Amino acid sequence: QVQLVESGGGLVQAGGSLRLSCAASGIIFRGNPMAWYRQAPGNERELVGGITASGYTHYGDSARGRFTISRDDAKNTVDLRMNSLKSEDTAVYYCNVKGWGESPRRFDDYWGQGTQVIVSS
Repeated sequence: QVQLVESGGGLVQAGGSLRLSCAASGIIFRGNPMAWYRQAPGNERELVGGITASGYTHYGDSARGRFTISRDDAKNTVDLRMNSLKSEDTAVYYCNVKGWGESPRRFDDYWGQGTQVIVSS
């Protein structure tokens, strides 16, 4: 079955940096758009940014200029590099991909379990 696993979260001081990674099994990233979302307690899920199959990136207002999304189709991974972190960046960060999964083969919107990022002041 499809499994997306985020890693790299943790506790970081304001102004610091983190690099999150998303690795997948049961689905091939190549040819599919991918995105990062986040959700803080009591808040709605928010788009951090996305990346197309060709590598074009777009970001939400809160991430633009500080965060960078990249993909490595050979490794079947997508990364989120976060700089100049603020307290309001505290959230669970989720990896998302739309595409064809295996066992069963199904086109769907797939999500990882999330990784916690806590930014302290």
